[in-house]
Amino acid sequence: MVDKLHEYQGFTGRVHGIRDKVKEKWDSWKEWKNAIPTDQGVAGIVSHLRGPPKLERTLDDYSHIYRRKTRGELVRVSSAVMGIEFSYAAETAFVSPTLLKIGVDHQHMTLVWALSPLVGFFVTPILGSVSDRCRLKYGRRRPFICLLAIGVFLGLILVPNGEGIGYAFGDGPKMLSPNQSVPLGHRTTAIDSEGGNPPAVVSSHPWGIFFTILGTVLLDFDADACQSPARAYLLDVTVPEDHARGLSTFTIMAGLGGFMGYGLGGINWDATTIGVALGGHVHATFTLITIIFIICVSCTITSFKEIPLELLESDQGQKFHEQKLNEAREANEYEKITTEENTSYGTLGGDPSSNTGKSDDFALEPLQVEEVSKRAGTVPMIPEVHQSEVNFPPVLEGNPEENPKVPLKEYLQSILYMPRSLRMVCLTNLFCWMAHVCYSLYFTDFVGEAVFGGDPRAPEGSVGRDLYESGVRFGCWGMSMYSLSCACYSLIIEKLIQRYKARRVYICGLLFYSTGMMFMALTKHPVGVIVFSWAAGVMYSTLFTMPYLLVAHYHASSTFAVSAEGEAIQSGGVRGLGTDIAIVSSMVFLAQFLLSCCLGTIVSISGTTTAVVGVASTLAACGALAATQIMYLDL
Repeated sequence: MVDKLHEYQGFTGRVHGIRDKVKEKWDSWKEWKNAIPTDQGVAGIVSHLRGPPKLERTLDDYSHIYRRKTRGELVRVSSAVMGIEFSYAAETAFVSPTLLKIGVDHQHMTLVWALSPLVGFFVTPILGSVSDRCRLKYGRRRPFICLLAIGVFLGLILVPNGEGIGYAFGDGPKMLSPNQSVPLGHRTTAIDSEGGNPPAVVSSHPWGIFFTILGTVLLDFDADACQSPARAYLLDVTVPEDHARGLSTFTIMAGLGGFMGYGLGGINWDATTIGVALGGHVHATFTLITIIFIICVSCTITSFKEIPLELLESDQGQKFHEQKLNEAREANEYEKITTEENTSYGTLGGDPSSNTGKSDDFALEPLQVEEVSKRAGTVPMIPEVHQSEVNFPPVLEGNPEENPKVPLKEYLQSILYMPRSLRMVCLTNLFCWMAHVCYSLYFTDFVGEAVFGGDPRAPEGSVGRDLYESGVRFGCWGMSMYSLSCACYSLIIEKLIQRYKARRVYICGLLFYSTGMMFMALTKHPVGVIVFSWAAGVMYSTLFTMPYLLVAHYHASSTFAVSAEGEAIQSGGVRGLGTDIAIVSSMVFLAQFLLSCCLGTIVSISGTTTAVVGVASTLAACGALAATQIMYLDL
């Protein structure tokens, strides 16, 4: 019997499993179709389609949250970030060139990027706090995912159509006097006249600029803000043993989304039938990405039901939660015993200490290490914590059973008064995002101008304009390579953490990116654009994985600080997982705001967009220095 069971493991077993599921779905559909009451008219058919009245949900309907998730289920939960990265690819690749083409100069173009982070830095943590307290029957995270996804959708509509909407609102040709200078912007022409300098006719785009900027703000803010509830939703519906694997899957999906999104931007749609039918290169790219975005978000929000906060706070919910946690621990202990001689999922070779499928992944066990002398006031990387001292919080973070009526004021105070461990994670994440934003937002412009020698404000059809547009498309392929490397690196980052520990992986990943950007700035060659873009993928994977793995680890162990003697200090305050994830994620807004205020000036002073890549290299090195001060516990 055991031998027969082994025959259906691996790829063959998955094929048989898929076949059985398809057959089951087909039989269910035939049964449902045969039950349609065609003899009862339209009312009977509508009643059948509507189904029986839904009974009040019980806690047993949410038992799926307390079991281990398969890789396929984690992929479906993470689908939203794939759609977000598709939209983010369109934004980062085409917004800057679009703004430059309609007459916005470099200094003002960089200031446009400061608008959404100015709002997002203050709003995103509050949204995370509100989501921790959301009492809707659909859950705490999915309503915010849907709300922010609508903003992304509107941004995807406005950005490529902003200029056209502007013409509908009155933008048009503007006659300049002979003594006025002619800005070489979008749709610039000249009219011959009799003698003297011919008056120039240029297109004025006040409304076009307004709608394009509005779409940029909506797309940029909502795409960044939507990642926080999407990531919190992933951690909510998975057990702590799946957090590392879930976050790596989340990052893989993000990398694949960016890879395919930038790949769409790298195709010359103007030379295809689809591009002509959809209105050109930019319109075709945004239209396809909008469709993909809707599909991806729909897959996520329909994956797993969330336990409503009101039900979780009830006495019955607390008992059910404790019971399910105990059952999960017992199941994991049983799996640990039965798989002792086999290599389980996520392990490296046969080393049992690297098994991520065990129940003590996020428990801080005492390690057998040699005693070393400690200086007064120093904080060890690995605290001395006994298993009995660790309190496992609920899978749905926020500890509602301990303090179910936490006022919003206390949540907001938890944002302002963070423990040092979270402050260092935020500081490192700030430097990392500043380094990455330099690459992601201004990279295609760097390739078009510094590498290909083009001019975004040259007249249409000129050599400078053609070179710039060719550089932008080539830059999309470079960014596609960075997204692909992000997905590839995410496949092994979990194993790297198991083997080399989180500290080395975090610091070395940032230094690798810093070195790659430095060589890209020195070479300024198309080959370097492709090769050194792979370093950006390592940075992005690190950004998507390490900070949130640390935050989830802090919450799972209820440990945010350790004493100088190496003993864990258990958290006694109110901290919500959604709030802390939103705080860490909000660093992208602060990073983008700071860069937007100064990067345009740096480019103007240096006279070249190569300065953007040089700043990215410097900031990544600062992030690596800050990462040395993070509390890693036993990761």
